[in-house]
Amino acid sequence: MRRYDVPEPWHEAVVRSLITLKALTYRYTGGIVAAPTTSLPEQLGGSRNWDYRYCWLRDSTFTLWALYITGHKEEAAAWREWLLRAVAGEPRKIRIMYGIAGERWLPELDVPWLAGYENSAPVRIGNAAHQQFQLDVFGEVMDTLYAAHKQLGGDGETWNLQQVLMEYLEGAWRQPDDGIWEVRGPRRHFTHSKTMAWVAADRAVRCIERFGCEGPVERWKALREEIRADVLKNGYNEKRKAFVQSYGSEHLDASVLMMPMVGFIQASDPRMASPIAAIERELLAINRQYGPFALPDPKHLGPVLIAWAVALVVMVAFLERNRLANLTGVYKSAVSALQIADIERLSITIDLCVIARN
Repeated sequence: MRRYDVPEPWHEAVVRSLITLKALTYRYTGGIVAAPTTSLPEQLGGSRNWDYRYCWLRDSTFTLWALYITGHKEEAAAWREWLLRAVAGEPRKIRIMYGIAGERWLPELDVPWLAGYENSAPVRIGNAAHQQFQLDVFGEVMDTLYAAHKQLGGDGETWNLQQVLMEYLEGAWRQPDDGIWEVRGPRRHFTHSKTMAWVAADRAVRCIERFGCEGPVERWKALREEIRADVLKNGYNEKRKAFVQSYGSEHLDASVLMMPMVGFIQASDPRMASPIAAIERELLAINRQYGPFALPDPKHLGPVLIAWAVALVVMVAFLERNRLANLTGVYKSAVSALQIADIERLSITIDLCVIARN
């Protein structure tokens, strides 16, 4: 931690979080798992007992961000190398998660002879979500590699991969997908997924304009504008005065809080002011998302959601300071009363680093 002067009152939490990230890293490949064990329940006695002992591509963006801003470039470089190895091949075969050595086949099995933590069954090995199509992953990967280029420099292998991903995305972005929360229901046109498709196009354009990479910049600019127009038209619900979970839906979703963070829209834009207020009012006391395909567990406060909300409040200059103080206080309370499964989730560790940086 000598490479980064962590401000109070977050010093201890950030140092511990970075140690946790390091402990979750597989030395021989650079892969970082989301959790070191399986099937700890989000609610005691509930059914959300997943196996998180894998490397999510989505987490790569937040992981690299946390490592970059705290000066740990060696670890960040190792994670980028893991990422490049894992996603090599045909874009349509990209998985949302991999094993620590890049394994792609992660079948989900119930283990009925084990009672589970505090009798919370089922105990699971593997994760069926590895077969899902999640459009936002392409945006996460492109954003990660763009950030890596800024911090670590670029290379031909990385840019070649990015071009292949973009060629696939040009047609794939119109497809419905399974979404960031991996809901086990029919595919939909999730607002967050389309936003991240925009991120992919935006980062490709930036790589060309900022770093001198070669590519069809005008075509990708047009794609970027097409996706943006689609999201603004179909992802915003006039009745709710907010961006919603999916096209045609009236359900709020915490993932729309990411829209200003990735540069899609200004946090001070009136179209974001209403969603921020609505989510602060309606979602901070429940889970990440709700809707017809949410699993029937009791709802609980989501620390990841609160972390996003805190970051947004920081970004929105016109919001009162007492709202920031209130949300950070809620975040501290949420972390101190985490559900069992949340304690070891990688994303919470990363969020602490990012909040402290902000």
